[in-house]
Amino acid sequence: MAMKVKSSIKSARETPPPAENLGREFSNANVFFHEAIAAHLGMNAGEWRCYGLLKLHGPMTAGRLAELSGFTTGAITGIADRLTKTGYVKRQPNPEDRRSLILHPLRLEEINAKTGPVFASLEKAMSEVAKNFTGQELAAVMDYLRRTIEALHEETMKLRKG
Repeated sequence: MAMKVKSSIKSARETPPPAENLGREFSNANVFFHEAIAAHLGMNAGEWRCYGLLKLHGPMTAGRLAELSGFTTGAITGIADRLTKTGYVKRQPNPEDRRSLILHPLRLEEINAKTGPVFASLEKAMSEVAKNFTGQELAAVMDYLRRTIEALHEETMKLRKG
């Protein structure tokens, strides 16, 4: 049974998706890549994304993490509980508001050591992809990606607002 799954995954990679599915395929590949990193670290994808936000933006309240991630405050409480239990996050009282806590990312060097080779390998693979394009073509791709990111942020906000 496992052989059939591996075989179908391989054949799916060998056959390019139709143009109308490229966005979905790109999104899936990105999500699955980050899920694999999360599993490599003993986290789930939501925990990895929240840890990444803490790593990128620095310590913050659970409420702010909920705003940035799109998770509910209840979901963030569960994520923070799990990340605290595994030693990836510590909670400290908020000096500006006694009712809230500040979440601090921990084990940054360890995470960088574990993910550094993964991202270096991805960077090498992406450099190989980029070699197939001219500077002008790469500029167009970069412009497209920036605009896509903006559109995704706008659509995300629409969904959150209901």
